[in-house]
Amino acid sequence: MSLEKNSKITPFLTFDRTQWAALRKSVPLKLTEQDLKPLLGFNEDLSLEEVRTIYLPLARLINYYIEENLKRQAVLHRFLDVEPPKVPYIISIAGSVSVGKSTSARILQALLSNYPGPRKVDLITTDGFLYPLKTLEEKNLLKRKGFPESYDIYRLIEFVSDLKSGKPSVKAPIYSHLTYDIIPDQFNVVEQPDIVILEGLNVLQSGMNYPASPHNAFVSDFVDFSIYVDADESLLKQWYIYRFLKFRRSAFSDPNSYFHHYSELSEEEAIQTASTIWEEINGLNLKKNILPSRERANLILTKGENHEIQTVKLRK
Repeated sequence: MSLEKNSKITPFLTFDRTQWAALRKSVPLKLTEQDLKPLLGFNEDLSLEEVRTIYLPLARLINYYIEENLKRQAVLHRFLDVEPPKVPYIISIAGSVSVGKSTSARILQALLSNYPGPRKVDLITTDGFLYPLKTLEEKNLLKRKGFPESYDIYRLIEFVSDLKSGKPSVKAPIYSHLTYDIIPDQFNVVEQPDIVILEGLNVLQSGMNYPASPHNAFVSDFVDFSIYVDADESLLKQWYIYRFLKFRRSAFSDPNSYFHHYSELSEEEAIQTASTIWEEINGLNLKKNILPSRERANLILTKGENHEIQTVKLRK
């Protein structure tokens, strides 16, 4: 753990892999290789050792925070002399396209669902709160998809507000990566879980990214613990291109895929296309909107080659 007296002033404690892994203590690993496989992203090959080293200490930390949160809520409700509603603990996971947010979210969901005991943990992605394709086309925002203006941010804020208000049933729209659009009249229904993991590009973004909310509130105001998954942009671009090539040989080959036309590209053309998309859309969004929100996180996981976490930064 980095605690040098003359080091740069920072709100974070920094751990290397060995230091962080030691904080696992006696947390049991209940996942098997068979359990892990469906949790991994399209171009990731994380091992159980990575789960032991990085995610078990994180699960232990989050459980301590949840315990303290419950105590604080009990104090508040005792002071107000009201019956406490069942309110989920909300964890957000932010980061760039292709960094592996979804994999981190699924692994955490699996671990927290069974430690220290059985719990209901729901996972929601903010993709469902993108405007429908037709709306994006009408607003000339198709090439800005993933940028702040492409989201129905007020609907997303209403969703997390309803969760924190203890509403018994809250709906989240569902997004299809196949059709590149919101699925009409289909929803994920969140019914009083213990924990909600909210994963997306925009969960740490605030006033610098969005116009003022009618309620003067942002998604991050309702989040209890926030995580940012980080990596050097050169790696992110490399992972994006690799993923694009894999999709070209699989998902894009489906005639129903919005990106079916990409399946007909040669490998050289596909690499050039993916590189252009990165430079003009994803890389630009990273630099302008996503990366500036990194320092607002409670925890930063920084990846190196092969999606392996190299350092962990924990807010003091």
